[in-house]
Amino acid sequence: MLEDLRKRVYETNMDLQRKELVKFTWGNVSGIDREKGLVVIKPSGVKYEELSPENMVIVDLEGNIVEGDLNPSSDLKTHLELYKEFDNIGGVVHTHSEEAVAWAQAGRDIISYGTTHADYFYGDIPCARSLTEEEVNSNYEKETGTVIIETFKERNINPDYVPGIVVRNHGPFTWGKTPEEAVYHAVVLEEVAKMARKTEQINRDVKRVDQYLLEKHFMRKHGANAYYGQKKK
Repeated sequence: MLEDLRKRVYETNMDLQRKELVKFTWGNVSGIDREKGLVVIKPSGVKYEELSPENMVIVDLEGNIVEGDLNPSSDLKTHLELYKEFDNIGGVVHTHSEEAVAWAQAGRDIISYGTTHADYFYGDIPCARSLTEEEVNSNYEKETGTVIIETFKERNINPDYVPGIVVRNHGPFTWGKTPEEAVYHAVVLEEVAKMARKTEQINRDVKRVDQYLLEKHFMRKHGANAYYGQKKK
């Protein structure tokens, strides 16, 4: 079942290691088949060298295992909340990548200081609040998803335009139209987090990028009249 999506989710999970976004088993990728309402996700705690397309786990949107002998990622419920709320996404990534986690632990948004950031994120990458003790002890992974969604609603951020977040004291989550794009955004988020940190080290009084420049760079790639790259034939 879902052989192609299983292969893609396997390959994108391996990409996290190839892109040096994970150590040990500290990360996961999932992908969704919207027509079938099924999600493919990495199994929990399995070493990367032991992963295969066959041991990816298939679940429904309520988290019930449809196919697979292993437990799904412990972050499954977070992924499911995002799929239910953000209609346009087809893949979700979670890592504990060093630079992004540093911003999460500091409890800070990753500020947009320049055009590299603006090419992919239409403004600052938000830092969600810490979960309460009750939220942690009731349904931790589901509540993590709830807090991410809450952040986007309260700040009126379009998740299609800002495809990522850092959760305070935890780490980054990214998403995209496909699992591959979600991984791409995870790489970009890590890089702009590093750039922002270094920028602040060089100039403590630095200001965020001008809105008109951010607008130009984001919209030339993602807007209705985007012109970056080659036209599809």
